[in-house]
Amino acid sequence: MGEQDLAKVAKEAVEAFNRADWDRTSALLGGSTYDEVGTGRQLRGEAEILPALKGWRSAMPDVKGTVTNAIASGNKAVIEVTWEGTQTGPMEGPGATVPASGKRQTTRAAWVFDFDGDKIKESRQYFDMMSFMQQIGAMPQA
Repeated sequence: MGEQDLAKVAKEAVEAFNRADWDRTSALLGGSTYDEVGTGRQLRGEAEILPALKGWRSAMPDVKGTVTNAIASGNKAVIEVTWEGTQTGPMEGPGATVPASGKRQTTRAAWVFDFDGDKIKESRQYFDMMSFMQQIGAMPQA
């Protein structure tokens, strides 16, 4: 698979999430390891990854990722994503639930994908969780 094809697959992970197409999301990410750096969650396989992604959608039913940049080299692809959504549902976290705030957030992220052939083997998504939590009112602004 060519490098541009890898970037296209990485973008498709965001597009599948945007459509809440869990079958496609599973096909893309279900056999991989997903490191969600902002939350500290390291998830393996469909049984752990899909519930986490569905949790984001449950807390923000209108959440959408917009890919603003994509690059691939060798067996890696990196995309920049702007996530936007309104937290109208509770957000489950480690040891606590953040109640719905009705507040809108915009959080930029970088998502790095490692491929084994044409399959995603591992990915790491980097985003500023503190900024996110401040925007939804779960933490005071600095």
